[in-house]
Amino acid sequence: MNKKRFDREICITLLYEKHLELAANGENRYPRRSDFSEEQVVAIKAYLGPWPRALEAAQIKPPQCKAKRKEKTS
Repeated sequence: MNKKRFDREICITLLYEKHLELAANGENRYPRRSDFSEEQVVAIKAYLGPWPRALEAAQIKPPQCKAKRKEKTS
């Protein structure tokens, strides 16, 4: 079986290309986990962290300030 190799850059590219594809189709939303295969989601989360942080790493979503993040977890 030929398994595709992922790295940080490939994961960022996957997210960014999906974002561009959604925008081209007139959808005004961030890429969701359901837009990707299970293998791609696992790789993205492994290299970039939780989904919101992955979107931030790909510069799709503006970074959330640390104080706001702490507030949500408390």
